Amino acid sequence: MKKVLLSSLIACFVLSLSGWSWGAERVDVQGSTTVLPIMQIIAEEFMALNEDIEITVGGGGSGVGISALLDGVISVAMASRQMKEEEWQKAKEKGLDIREIEIAKDALSVVVNFLNPLSEIDIDTLQTIYTGKVNTWQELGVALDGEIVIISRDTNSGTFEVFSEHVLRGEELADRALRLPSNQSILNEVVSNPHAIGYVGLGYVEYGGDKIKTLVVDGVEASAEKVLSGEYPLARGLYLYVNGEPRGAVKKLIDFILGPEGQSIVKEEGFIPVRRNNHFSAEDYF
Repeated sequence: MKKVLLSSLIACFVLSLSGWSWGAERVDVQGSTTVLPIMQIIAEEFMALNEDIEITVGGGGSGVGISALLDGVISVAMASRQMKEEEWQKAKEKGLDIREIEIAKDALSVVVNFLNPLSEIDIDTLQTIYTGKVNTWQELGVALDGEIVIISRDTNSGTFEVFSEHVLRGEELADRALRLPSNQSILNEVVSNPHAIGYVGLGYVEYGGDKIKTLVVDGVEASAEKVLSGEYPLARGLYLYVNGEPRGAVKKLIDFILGPEGQSIVKEEGFIPVRRNNHFSAEDYF
């Protein structure tokens, strides 16, 4: 399985091949750090087949990508959540014709250090932890001394937005929660701290190796099968957003992502393809 460990998820970088030349058509992509590793590999393989097109890929979070798209700075926004009502309203005010394209499905996996004896949890208990209503593992009947170290994503993250909707449910994140900018940074904290609890995209769980455990949530394990069946309670889609009907290089890129090669990369990266057998294109969305 091809994996890319990201040294910087916020700085924008350019993926280019030696065959690229001046005058190539350029597509700028930015946004979700969850979608980022998928898009990195897709960009590399796509440019190898299309030397007249250059793809740049940057992180920063779903909110950052969507904002950049609405401001006309980029061609494609990556998001691990759907656009918010206020973002749709801003697009309308600007006269934009934003299109949403689901490229994969994902699960928010709740993770703890391998030394934590906990193996499952329910949504209500997660809410009490992340809102600070309980402070120690012992309060939850877990044989682990010390305060719970709450690890969360920052507010620019689509991952946080999904977690907030399903877990916080209108309540505020605890002030003492450590807010981190990426899935990998959350894993690093959980790996190094036996008292920590965090949440990451399903495709990132493997990065933690045997130093983390993925908790069963509401009696359901985080897996592709349980996401597709609708049983797993913390499932979500992963999206691209574009302005107007895709044309030229943008359409070619989206067709590649939704085709067999792109959906194979989605699966290899630990996420869940939206189409398993048949090729389909951007035109199927519009």
